[in-house]
Amino acid sequence: MKTHYYLGWFNDFFPENLVRVLQEDITDRKSIAMISSNPFLNEDVGATERSWLDQADIRFEDYHLINDHVQKEDAQAFIQNASVIFLLGGDTLKQNEFLLDYELSDLIKKSSAVVMGASAGAINMSTKWLCSKNFGYPVEKTTLYDGIGLDNFSVLSHFDLENNMELVQNELSALSEEINIYASNKDCAVRVKGGNIDILGNVYLMSHAKIQKLDETL
Repeated sequence: MKTHYYLGWFNDFFPENLVRVLQEDITDRKSIAMISSNPFLNEDVGATERSWLDQADIRFEDYHLINDHVQKEDAQAFIQNASVIFLLGGDTLKQNEFLLDYELSDLIKKSSAVVMGASAGAINMSTKWLCSKNFGYPVEKTTLYDGIGLDNFSVLSHFDLENNMELVQNELSALSEEINIYASNKDCAVRVKGGNIDILGNVYLMSHAKIQKLDETL
């Protein structure tokens, strides 16, 4: 049973109800592969995300940071052998390009590891995502990117949704006619486990150009 966590960003640490389900889901703690969204940087990358896991008392025997300093073959082996794969927050575009360059997406899809993504990482886990300057990307042209496609929906994560609801609806209405979009801001999570979807925090579902707030289930 595959388990995927689409996270926003947490200012402090994981809330207790999220810690509880993570503890239940992450039983194999041999190794974690953390995929950088700033692949050319090496220092302090993933420190915040690791602190969330440490605070939740989820620790691993081996930690592997996958970035441009790691050989492609080694990176692929880390993914194949990982108990947990964590796509880190940061630069969504750079991470997307890095996944493509290192040919990691198919390996992640085939993996039986628990897959987690925070902010940019959560966006890149989805099937498709919209890159627009209105979402803060340094681009002039709006482009639809392919993500890893772990589940057949799109994610807008760690965006000031509540104060930009009209903008979000305008930007994403066309895509929402094709696939569902889960939109959230901080301190949120969407868990997909065995086809069931659980919600933590303020998460909205956009489908066929209509948006609604979802009830929490965690």
